[in-house]
Amino acid sequence: MNQTPLMFAATCDIAGKVRGKAFPAEDTQRRLRRGVGWTPTNVQITCFDTISESPFGALGDLLLIPDETTGVEASFGDTVERFMLGDIVTLEGEPWSLCTRAVLKSALARLERLAGVQLIAAFEHEFQLRGEPMLLNQAYGREGFELERTLCETLISLIEGAGLKPDSIMKEYGGNQYEVVIGPEKGVRSADAAVILRELTRSAARHLGKAATFTPIRDVASVGNGVHIHMSFVDANGDPKTYDADGPCGMSKLTSAFSAGVLKYLDSIIALTAPSVISYERLTPHRWSAAYNNLGYRDREASLRVCPVTAKDPESIARQFNIEYRAADAAACPHLALAAIVHAGAQGIEEGLEAPAPTEEDLSVLPPEELKKRGFVRLPTTLEEALERFAGNKVASGWFGEKFTQVYLAHKKGEIAQVADLDVAARCAAYEATY
Repeated sequence: MNQTPLMFAATCDIAGKVRGKAFPAEDTQRRLRRGVGWTPTNVQITCFDTISESPFGALGDLLLIPDETTGVEASFGDTVERFMLGDIVTLEGEPWSLCTRAVLKSALARLERLAGVQLIAAFEHEFQLRGEPMLLNQAYGREGFELERTLCETLISLIEGAGLKPDSIMKEYGGNQYEVVIGPEKGVRSADAAVILRELTRSAARHLGKAATFTPIRDVASVGNGVHIHMSFVDANGDPKTYDADGPCGMSKLTSAFSAGVLKYLDSIIALTAPSVISYERLTPHRWSAAYNNLGYRDREASLRVCPVTAKDPESIARQFNIEYRAADAAACPHLALAAIVHAGAQGIEEGLEAPAPTEEDLSVLPPEELKKRGFVRLPTTLEEALERFAGNKVASGWFGEKFTQVYLAHKKGEIAQVADLDVAARCAAYEATY
């Protein structure tokens, strides 16, 4: 049977889902210029394939223009998966205000204007295998790795083939849970890489007769799946600007201000970095996730962490030094999550903020008056609360514009309605199936 090779032009949307259209691969060069047709109301398709209230209705036309630099060709024997991420633009070729890549590009441009630096970022992902017998007593285990060696080695090969830099892969703490880490990339490429990694993981699992899920949490009695975003800065010459040996915890003045902005606005941006109903089952104390807007020094309970370095000489330390945002999961579009963090950090630079001292105690045992006195805020405990804080903070919502904010709130309210009548276990199952 004859088959025509197809290329899939894709966008990672507000729901964190990768959607798009396929066309004959031989037509790629023309599509790089002209794109494929897209519909404004597609932005309101939730992760459950319902359509939230849309300001566009049946009206309007857009173009999805694939970006050749994001092209992936992954071979699975006789089958080859081909896709490219792209930008959604108007018919006149202008960036669409609800295109997630355009939103991130705007945030990165703001950072560069303010501080003269570019962002370097890397995403760590945790995922679990569905439908497999639960592998017990194998936290970080060699046996747990061995049982999925074929998947792990296939995935690392695919990552290399996509032009990314594989770092590590391991059997994680939770049942059937694995973690895959790739090297840092500059700017938009870092978020593109996160999307590519997720899609390659799902593809590798499918072609091996398995199913991978990046759901924030499968079972509230067990662990969740987080996304940790590592960030550093370089100037126009590529020189590192994140580290200062004399700064607090090794942070440069720039890093301190950026971190302070993230912490100040964290409770208002978490609606974009942990955007599912069940995300808030994971973001609780003692889950090694995030529950307060605190800075940690080598502390995996902190929302923002100063990471350790293994380098010894000053130049290598400066290049390796980074901060890690931990209040995110894979229900979030990487482009939107990173845009929210960058805008918050840029706001901190604008306001001339300084990072607070890192915490060294269990904040969950402190009385509310002590937390308030020290400037700590309990992060939202529900998606509804997170959305209220995002909408209610005119500075944070203003970074994205009124139209984006209205659409995002309507989108998420539609998603909430889909699982409103389900108990926690059923909600977890619904998200497990879609992510």
